[in-house]
Amino acid sequence: MADLSTRISDYVWKDLIEKHVNGKSEPFWESLKKTGSEVWLDTADIIEAENSWTSEMTAITTNNTLLNNEVQKGIYDVFIAESKAIVRELPPEERVKEIAFILNARHGLRLSQKFKGFINVELHADFAHDINALFNYGKRYHDICPEQFIIKIPYTAEGLIAARMLKDAGVKTNISVGFSARQNVLAVRFARPDYVNVFIGRIGEFISENKLGDGTGAGEMTAIASQNWITGLSAENQWQTKQVAASIRNPKQLEMIAGTDIITIPPHIVTASLKDLKGKFNPRMHENYDVSIFDEAKREQIEKLWKVDAKILKFSSRLASKVPSSANEFLHVSHEEGCEDLFPFLTKEEKAIIAADGRIPVCSKWEKKLAEGKIALDSLLNQAALVVFHNDQKMLDERIRGIIET
Repeated sequence: MADLSTRISDYVWKDLIEKHVNGKSEPFWESLKKTGSEVWLDTADIIEAENSWTSEMTAITTNNTLLNNEVQKGIYDVFIAESKAIVRELPPEERVKEIAFILNARHGLRLSQKFKGFINVELHADFAHDINALFNYGKRYHDICPEQFIIKIPYTAEGLIAARMLKDAGVKTNISVGFSARQNVLAVRFARPDYVNVFIGRIGEFISENKLGDGTGAGEMTAIASQNWITGLSAENQWQTKQVAASIRNPKQLEMIAGTDIITIPPHIVTASLKDLKGKFNPRMHENYDVSIFDEAKREQIEKLWKVDAKILKFSSRLASKVPSSANEFLHVSHEEGCEDLFPFLTKEEKAIIAADGRIPVCSKWEKKLAEGKIALDSLLNQAALVVFHNDQKMLDERIRGIIET
């Protein structure tokens, strides 16, 4: 594998020439930056990125969905066909995963050369519950571009363990698909990542589509609460973690979360923000937004998104004092500490329900488990996000398979 990794590293760097984009300064983003917010661009589309990039922006973040969108355009078909020779000695399915890795690395390198910022690269979705694969492929990404690649790790028990291992190996990590302050507190205290996320737009959509409230303020409240926890923990820790506010759905959200460590913004929101906002931002990290909740019976469940209780602190302290050797050990500790709703056990039938519902789970289907404390809104959203990324990864893999098997 060492020889293969070297060949792949040489291959993804081969003939790589991207003209650097000197982003012009934009006072609008400078105003947001002055609140304490670093601005990232959320896209894998190089043309979109070039049209949106300014000198105030410091990174680009991609994921399986965004990369799949690019691959489906056919721009990498020849590259995929040529990649077949590099992985010819591997079994068929391993070839597909290896070429998916090659595509991620190549596209990430193109972005890194063009924009000179940090580039968030995603691991294969099938590795979400495989500690060794997450660690090994994460380390290989890092070795290809250690100065600029940030490795996105899924929020799973296995992912958190792998992130801790990668941190100890000197690899920058970004714990993805996070939906609550308590998820992020656990991640920071145990896995020690460089970045954690709150998908604020997805939270708002979930609440509004399930008629639990109008969705306004819930994601923003969660991001602010998580930010304040992360700031406090980073002041105490020898390692530093930054909060990322992701899944931005409208320009107004930028004003509501100004001051978050990092805001990652899709190009269409960049365009809309410049049109709709005045560009006069103020820090909002001490705001206490009035979240509209229609269903009072669900208030405690919804507020769990931004509240962190003593059980989470005890659970994370126990994990940090003795790193679990396996996901089973991790999950056993979570149940012992009364945090099983963070890492729920799902039957085959329940997994099928999540898959069928897509990115926004139907809350009414989970009433019993929610009431019993066997699942929570943050873990439900997390499970749905993992399924969406898995489906998009499957589409990407099928295109690879179709090319290399012809």
